[in-house]
This record gives sequence, C-alpha cells and structure tokens, in this order.
Amino acid sequence: MRPLLLVIAVLLASCSKQQRHSNPPPVRAPRDTTRVRAPAPVRDTALEQRAARLELRVLEQEAQVSDLQTRLDEARREVVRGMAKLQSLATRAEAASGMAEAEIALQALRAANGNNSSAPPEWAQGNQLLQLATTEFDQQNYAGALYLATEAKNAAAAGQRRASSDDRATPRKGEVPYALPLRVQTTGRANVRDGPSANAKVLFTLESGVPLTAYSYVDQWVRVTADNDRAGWVHQTLIGRRE
Repeated sequence: MRPLLLVIAVLLASCSKQQRHSNPPPVRAPRDTTRVRAPAPVRDTALEQRAARLELRVLEQEAQVSDLQTRLDEARREVVRGMAKLQSLATRAEAASGMAEAEIALQALRAANGNNSSAPPEWAQGNQLLQLATTEFDQQNYAGALYLATEAKNAAAAGQRRASSDDRATPRKGEVPYALPLRVQTTGRANVRDGPSANAKVLFTLESGVPLTAYSYVDQWVRVTADNDRAGWVHQTLIGRRE
C-alpha cells in the first residue's frame, strides 16, 4: 500500500511541474510603462530670415511686372493716339527742347545723390529712356523722341521724391534698395520705428490696412513712407501687397 501512495505522489508532482512550464507568467517589458515624448521642434532662424527676404523679393518682382505692364499699356495708347494725329506730329524743336529738359532733370537727380556709383534706379531708368529718345530723334521720329523724353523726366521726378523723403538718402548698413518702390499696406496694427530694430524708438503706430510705399529693407525690416510723408521702419510680417 505504501509503495502505491509514493507512486501517486510522484505522478502528481510531475503533472504540476509540467503545467508550470507550459504556462509561464507574462513578463511586462520596461518600455510598456514608459511614455514616449515627441521631440521638440527646432526653430531655424536663418531659414526664417531667408524666407522673409525671398517674400520681399517676390513683392519687388510683382511691382516690376505691374510697372512694365502699365508702361506697355501706355505705349499702346500712345501708338493709337499717334496714328490718329499724323497731322500734328511734334516738331524737331519741341523734341529737342523736351530732351534737354529731361537731361537737366536727370543731372539734378544724380547731383542730389552725390554723383556716387550707387545712383537711384530712377536715374538709370530715365537715362535709358533719354538714350532711346536720342535714337528716335536721329531717325526724325520727333513725336516718339518727345514722348520718351517726357517719360525720362517723369522718372527723374520720381527719383527726386525718393531722395527728398526724410533720411532715405543715407542708407543704413546692409540696406538693400528695391528696383522700384513697392505698394504695400499694413496687415495689422504696426509700430513704425526710427531704425531697423525691435529696440528702435517707435515713431508712430498705424492701424491695419494703411497704404504704404516701401523703398528698401535690412534683414526683415522694411523702410516705408505713409501717404502723409511720415517715414520709418516696419517689420516685414506686418505688411503685405496692396492691390
């Protein structure tokens, strides 16, 4: 009887051991209880500044395209008017007088900028128009020469307005002028400062939607003039294109 009990006890112990081996308890990995955090975004200041400069360049290119389109339309209208008035063409004396006036205006503009190598873009534009006027004059197209001379005088007048507005004749370090003045407006309440810096003195404050004219920029700061001739610097993020 006793040997039989021993055999039964051995069999029971063996079954219990096999059951423990066949069903091991689950093991919780340490990472199951660790919360994974997303990495904080890294701000690339240099990239932001480059994007801002590119956006300003886009505004400049849009202004140039708009100006060229305006001049093309005016040239077409001038051709139509010329064809309708073939009997009233300008005389040689009128064309010569207009070209002389344009040359004097361009010389005055160059003198206002100190006759330096960095002449305003209006001078270059007016000088090119005057050269075209000379070509038309030599070909006895006096009406065309007078028209081009008038356009050259208009460019010189625009340059004089640019040079006479506050301190635009004294560029700041790193200041980049636009090829043409940009028509912009404020996109929100904006402080206009006396220098291209957030630490510069606030000259005045503008509400949203105020029309401005932009002439140049330093990094993300744009030199602007309001319609009342008040001038200063405003941050690029606070202005946008004016229709």
